[in-house]
Amino acid sequence: MSNLVYPIFLFPRNITWLYVDNQWFISGALGQALCKLLPFLTGNSMFMSLQSLVLIAVDRFGAVVFPLRSPLISSKLCPFFIFATWIVAMAVNSPLLVAFKLVERGNGKQYCSLQLNEAFGGFFSFVNYILATFILFYYVPIALLVILYSIIVIKLKKQKNPGEQSDNAEQKRAKGNRNVLKMSIAIVVGFVLCCVTYSANYLVSLFARDLPCGFWLYHYITVFMAFSNCAINPCICFSFSVNYREGLKRLLKCFNTVQDRIN
Repeated sequence: MSNLVYPIFLFPRNITWLYVDNQWFISGALGQALCKLLPFLTGNSMFMSLQSLVLIAVDRFGAVVFPLRSPLISSKLCPFFIFATWIVAMAVNSPLLVAFKLVERGNGKQYCSLQLNEAFGGFFSFVNYILATFILFYYVPIALLVILYSIIVIKLKKQKNPGEQSDNAEQKRAKGNRNVLKMSIAIVVGFVLCCVTYSANYLVSLFARDLPCGFWLYHYITVFMAFSNCAINPCICFSFSVNYREGLKRLLKCFNTVQDRIN
């Protein structure tokens, strides 16, 4: 769901901008609400995704390093943690609900504009807010992911490969751990490549002045990479997980059945 929030709320706006610049066509209370909600919801997507990756890493860490203990994230606590990722992301991005405002410029057109003084008290406060969110919700979680998965990889390498004499359940467990580990690491690497490059580029644009044209070409590439992350994750899951592929097949069969009944 956190991956779907990004394209659902961001892509329609960006496609519109291709043809009419960044003009805002919806006026009134609805236009004002959408101007605030779209940046707010798309910003939540990245934070929710990264928090989910950390929770998955913690769950894998417990399953591999402490296989005989009860899960670190039990099935009963899982809904609470998922709900908490949404709440934390919304709380962190809540200043955007104040900062974005629908304004009318001299040409009589409306634009959804970032009003820094109203929400942050000025540019430098906004910079501090961006730095704090990037450090706490990008770079610290990524460091945790690297540490946790490094420990998991070392632990799995130390484990002896189950042979023919091994218990069948133990053999399946070890194989399952390795498959999930490969998928999780691929998702994390994809996220880092797509989003950390964009965040670093964004920070440079905040502090640097008189940037060359080549920088803006790189900027558009990093933006494209950040957009593509929500499409890369499902592809990774379908590549590594039989359950995902079977679930997609069942979903497509369901759509075909519904379509046949309608026809």
